[in-house]
Amino acid sequence: MENKAHALAAGTFVLALLALLLAMAVWLTRDSGERHFYDISTAQAISGLQAQAGVRFRGVPVGKVESIGFDPETKGQVLVRMSVDASTPITHSTFATITAQGVTGLGFIQLDDDAQQSALLAANDANPPRIPLRPGVVDQLLEQSATILGQIQQVSTSLSHLLSPDNQASVQTAVSHIGAAAGSVNELAKALRPTLATLPALSRQTSQTLQSLQTAAGDISVAAAQMGEASTSLVRTVDTFGTATLPKFGEVVDETTLTMRQLRRTVGVVNENPQALIFGRGTPAPGPGEAGFNMKNAMGVQP
Repeated sequence: MENKAHALAAGTFVLALLALLLAMAVWLTRDSGERHFYDISTAQAISGLQAQAGVRFRGVPVGKVESIGFDPETKGQVLVRMSVDASTPITHSTFATITAQGVTGLGFIQLDDDAQQSALLAANDANPPRIPLRPGVVDQLLEQSATILGQIQQVSTSLSHLLSPDNQASVQTAVSHIGAAAGSVNELAKALRPTLATLPALSRQTSQTLQSLQTAAGDISVAAAQMGEASTSLVRTVDTFGTATLPKFGEVVDETTLTMRQLRRTVGVVNENPQALIFGRGTPAPGPGEAGFNMKNAMGVQP
């Protein structure tokens, strides 16, 4: 009876432990909030991505991969369904990439947004909206691997041509010419040393010449200033002559003209009556119509 009791107790303990572990697993894997479904349909390879893989939005865990299968709408493409927290700001410009996690190589889905469209993508669990998948860094490297290998092959071919025997001989000849040119440069440097030795004296002479030129320029500036003062005095003299001397000279000319007119009149009177110099001009004889006018006297007839 004791053996049966111990067996019953051990079985009860095991069952209780299994129930506790199951409850803990359910508690750890339960969803803590509302989630919506989104699909990714792509023709790219999704190596390393498995169901229950994580989904992150800019590095923040927001969901998980629910299932991976083939797209019934597009033949040959893979359909990945994921559940994402309802609070995740998924817009019409949100896109997904598959990124490897750590050293394990397991993949997860990275969501990002290029902010081209700010309108939120409406959720529909019956017909989940689709998010485009863009190539990741590894996929881009794999796509460019063929081009990179082709470029490496071209570089290898070019190096093979460059290292051919003919080119090696040309390179050796070029190196020899460079050595000869270096020797010529050394000889030229030796020949220039005497000339370089005279440069300090030439520099001093140049400095003295520049000082002399500066002194001459100062003298010229002084002479120019004196000439400016002389021209100013000349301008003032011309202004004085125009404003004071010329008007007086005009008055003298006017008086001289008047005097000449009077002199001409006097000469005319003396020519007509020379006795006027002794007796004066006297009273002029009355003219026609005046009192005392006598026709005979006017005609020169004696009474």
